[in-house]
Amino acid sequence: MATGECGKDDLLEENRTDSGIDSYRSILKSEEPREPSSDFSGPRDKFSSGEERLDSAYGSSSITVESLSEIVEDCTLSSASEEQAQTSELSEQDNLLTTITEEGDTILHLAIIHEDKFIAQELIQLFPKEVLDIQNNLYQSPLHLATYLNLTDVVKGLVGRGVSLDLQDQDGNTALHVACHHGQTECATEMTRDVSPSKLVPILETQNWRGLACLHLAALNRQHHILKILMKKGADLNIQEGTSGKTALHLAVELHDVTSVKLLLSRGANVDAAMFNGCTPLHLAVGRQDAAIAHLLCQSGADTMLRNMEDETALDLADGNDDILALFPFDDIQISGRSVVGVKF
Repeated sequence: MATGECGKDDLLEENRTDSGIDSYRSILKSEEPREPSSDFSGPRDKFSSGEERLDSAYGSSSITVESLSEIVEDCTLSSASEEQAQTSELSEQDNLLTTITEEGDTILHLAIIHEDKFIAQELIQLFPKEVLDIQNNLYQSPLHLATYLNLTDVVKGLVGRGVSLDLQDQDGNTALHVACHHGQTECATEMTRDVSPSKLVPILETQNWRGLACLHLAALNRQHHILKILMKKGADLNIQEGTSGKTALHLAVELHDVTSVKLLLSRGANVDAAMFNGCTPLHLAVGRQDAAIAHLLCQSGADTMLRNMEDETALDLADGNDDILALFPFDDIQISGRSVVGVKF
């Protein structure tokens, strides 16, 4: 993307939700380093590398599942009269609940990382919305983490409390980006189910720092069910990713993903959409010698005469492939100096 590193940092700082409780920040020091438990499987395996770690506090925080349970059990919601009496200061209990670790995690972040759904749900009801939206040092909100780990009930609880869906992590991904990338269909459903179009469309158009919108990620990862969800919710099928101008249809063609190509075309994706270099999906299909997808595109009305910035039509890229040449209605003529005399149709 054209945005420089400084620009990205500025955007992160502007978009990051502040804890609003800095005066109560109490850093939790590690007692002893701990490795993730042996049953750390499923979605978490995706974050075992440094590139997409879930959270460094998982291995270093002295807070355990047991201590989380004790904290929550000791916390009860104040009655209306008690709340009025405590407006001038936070109670000792509140201080504990608003503690943030060195990695920027709240107790809710940690409950989600430990996959303790019960405690997470209790905290979701206990915390005000502002705390539910706190982002850790990796700019991950609780919703990001719950989506990474495919904790659908927790995602539902967070969305029900009205958490912000537009928060972006350090890679520019919203929680919906995460769902599209990792195929968390149920999480994507919860995040889009009851959201008004005016609020959802801007999120669907948000691009991460690689220039990818949710629809691009769904296409890149062959998430057909999520593609259907995004289409139903009004995603722009012709939105271009920020590096080369590809639409989801271009990406599906590159992957030889016939299912996605059919889905996109059936919902009205522009069959002749051009990348920044002028290549249409048909250019890509022919260049990759994919006669089946080239046929689908032609059936959907692809213009065979469009030229890219190299002044090439799709036929110029056919490279003598008879199956592809048979798709073009030319005979006894030359195109771009290439003879097609004798081609059998």
